[in-house]
Amino acid sequence: MSTKVRIGFVGVGGMGQAAHLRNYVMVPDCEVVALAEVKPDQARKVAARWGVPKVYASHEELLAKEKLDGIVASQPFTRHGTLVPELLRAGIPVLTEKPIAGSIEMGQKIVQAVKASKTWMMIGYHKRSDPATMLAKQEIVRLQQTQELGKLNYIRLLMPAGDWMANGFNQNVAANDPNPTLTWDPPASDMDEATNGAYIGFVNYYIHQVNLMRHLLGETWSVNYAAKSGLLLAGESASGVTCSLEMSPYNTTVDWQEHAMICFERGWIRVDLPAPLAFNRPGRVEIFRDPGNGVAPRTEIPQLPWVHAMWSQAQNFVAAIQGKQPTMCTAADALEDIKLAREYIRIWKGK
Repeated sequence: MSTKVRIGFVGVGGMGQAAHLRNYVMVPDCEVVALAEVKPDQARKVAARWGVPKVYASHEELLAKEKLDGIVASQPFTRHGTLVPELLRAGIPVLTEKPIAGSIEMGQKIVQAVKASKTWMMIGYHKRSDPATMLAKQEIVRLQQTQELGKLNYIRLLMPAGDWMANGFNQNVAANDPNPTLTWDPPASDMDEATNGAYIGFVNYYIHQVNLMRHLLGETWSVNYAAKSGLLLAGESASGVTCSLEMSPYNTTVDWQEHAMICFERGWIRVDLPAPLAFNRPGRVEIFRDPGNGVAPRTEIPQLPWVHAMWSQAQNFVAAIQGKQPTMCTAADALEDIKLAREYIRIWKGK
């Protein structure tokens, strides 16, 4: 592709601006050519703030009038089943926030829409794009091939509630438009209201970790234990690797303390990830190796570039559009996350 990738935005609310728009305008191979926003005052102000030349009142108008190479649609996930199939009919790649949908039925609907569209969709699991995660994943694959630290035994994820915003909304443009009336997806048919509320709460906050676990494992996993407290779930991967997710055993107010421990028989990799909206700050990787046979154990801390995950994700989406790399997380891949989430809720709530 000799010219810049032409991106159109559908929705520029809080996350649309902070997590996406401010990052796409920094990607050298990308040009944000237009946005669609149902709040007219906000649309004008955001376009002026970030230098977007054209504004439309709806995604239908945007798609009818613009020649785009990709769409970024930052919308509440509980309306993905209604909106995303309409976007996919344009036949160009779409990126949305996580998760793929608010129910398995809506997720399956989207996967079918992707197949019918002859294009592809990327789900915004930005933690996969953090330089720390990318380096750790590369090393995990290498160690599994060489077996120099033995087999992969255990993966533990910890994510307590904390300051996930890290002042990330400070650059956002605010407006005074009234909230519009939107069309929402129906709730899951196999859950009552209370159970569905627990499910939506879990996927809203912890689906990133459900996805990251599969990414680090390189295979699927299943949930076989859920603490009544809601603080811990545990499971096992397809090849027998034990895995656990600790959910807010404590809280932080002005910090973010998320990490992953990937344990081999004779060493480990630790990944510390920054707050989701932290800017120009990558995660941190620490690698401990104790190969035995008289070899001295050692710890490595690679120096990572000053690149944050959301910007890296934007670059990865653009590169996938250009055909330079595969998409970081497909719709079919992301469907597995909400199936795992449903499995966890069934064990936790008994429904």
